[in-house]
Amino acid sequence: MENFLEKAQSRSIEAQKKTAERNSAMAEYQSEAKARAIKTAKLRELRLAKDEADRAADALKPVEPKKKRVARAAK
Repeated sequence: MENFLEKAQSRSIEAQKKTAERNSAMAEYQSEAKARAIKTAKLRELRLAKDEADRAADALKPVEPKKKRVARAAK
């Protein structure tokens, strides 16, 4: 009977350890995912601001007429 109780307690302790490890791993995963989402949002914001600044700079540049290509003479 004592052996049975010891096994049951051992299983219970192992289950608790696994649950604690699982919770710890999940918390770490969620923390990394949140940090990645924040970093991605910041980089996206910077890229969009740069694109907008580039568009504004292009709008201020005077438009130069394109040069016509001179066709080469056939040999």
